[in-house]
Amino acid sequence: MSANPAILSWPAESRDKWPLALWDAEAIAAATGGQANCEFQCAGVEIDSRDVKDGDLFFALRGETTDGHRFLDAAFANGAAAAVVDRPIAQPHVLVADTTRALEALGQAARARMEGTVIGVTGSVGKTGVKEALFAALDRSSRGAAHRSVKSYNNHVGVPLSLARMPVRSAFGIFEMGMNHAGEISALTAQVRPHVAIITTIAPAHIENLGSEKAIADAKAEIFEGLRRGGTAVIPADSPHYQRLRRRADAHGVKVVSFGTAPHADVRLLDSVPASNGGSLVTADMGDRRICYTVAAAGEHWIANSLAVMAAVRAAGGDLGAAGLALAEMAGLAGRGARVRVDLGNGRSALMIDESYNANPASMRATLAQLGQTEARRRIAVLGAMKELGDFTPGFHAALAEPLVASGAEFAVLVGEEMDSLARELGKVSDSALGKAIRFAHCQDTGEAIRALDEFGLEDGDAVLVKGSNSVGLGRLVARFSAKEG
Repeated sequence: MSANPAILSWPAESRDKWPLALWDAEAIAAATGGQANCEFQCAGVEIDSRDVKDGDLFFALRGETTDGHRFLDAAFANGAAAAVVDRPIAQPHVLVADTTRALEALGQAARARMEGTVIGVTGSVGKTGVKEALFAALDRSSRGAAHRSVKSYNNHVGVPLSLARMPVRSAFGIFEMGMNHAGEISALTAQVRPHVAIITTIAPAHIENLGSEKAIADAKAEIFEGLRRGGTAVIPADSPHYQRLRRRADAHGVKVVSFGTAPHADVRLLDSVPASNGGSLVTADMGDRRICYTVAAAGEHWIANSLAVMAAVRAAGGDLGAAGLALAEMAGLAGRGARVRVDLGNGRSALMIDESYNANPASMRATLAQLGQTEARRRIAVLGAMKELGDFTPGFHAALAEPLVASGAEFAVLVGEEMDSLARELGKVSDSALGKAIRFAHCQDTGEAIRALDEFGLEDGDAVLVKGSNSVGLGRLVARFSAKEG
């Protein structure tokens, strides 16, 4: 049987001329200004010796408390093909003056040689989920030629590392950018140089360092500084800072596309209907067309996220149909909305909504609303402290009382000393005040929280929301109960 002519005549693409290896010794030395001691090729780039796989290039970075050169033996034992170092070693290596600067240089070289479309994502809430949804959509439509930053590699080390890992054959690159202080996004976007820049939302995350939401909006808007000529800024139309963001984008002479429910939104929500899987069926107007798609992830915040994804996919020249399929298949991410079944034995189970990776006032309200919309016999909330709120800490925690009561939760576990103000507010609530009084336990750490939830006792049909800043460590609670056996 002869092969299908259509397969044999699959169109060639310019990136097909590039080598399959991620990096070779000559290219690394040229990019970093270093000196290679031998010829080699690498399939990946790592900065943690524990994560090194066969064929990786290991960067021995110097930190404030440790030196990556101490872990060279472990890296090579795990299969490293070579290392970037600031002192000669016996194994294959590239010798440079400063390994951190060398990583930045390699990232810049990866960006310079990549001929595809690059998307940058930032925002106070939702940037990792939007980044992952964009990757799923664009990877599907490009036959596996999309690349993205993994985990939350979004800082001054994570961004150049993610860039350095980008294959030259990539048709799309999607990079997350985070910040704690003004000026940080500016430095990152200069490295990423996106064709499309997204701001998911503005909320009082890191307000301790920036002082106000307006300052946060300005810091996030730094992403527009790196936009390529003719690029597109994707911004939230429903944000109270919409005009502020738009002015910052307009100042850079780029196209602006807004998303949301507001009448002026370019990608505007027309309707959303709850889906049987906990997600939503969404209808949106994109100006010249209407689209309808399913969002598997639960919560109204994911409806907004999906509009940002659709806007960015179109701006990047991607396939909207593939984006719809990706959103329909994309379940919640671990720590960011994953729905975990807790086995209670004898065919009984409870639902655990894992939002343990991050928390700020906006995301707390959104996920408590999600809990309230979740069908359950009883609703339970495990809430960890929200960090980096500075002088605003007591007020923002106390303000969670209203959405917590509105969620219909019967029991709450509050974790961390910052939750003192919420505990006091809940202590004031009576059946005739905000609503039905909520039983609660105030714990100092995750270990106490696990014991408090054990003592309360999960029952068949319960729904448990677990939400808090990552440093609180509520991921341990999720792991403990998701492995629970009756």
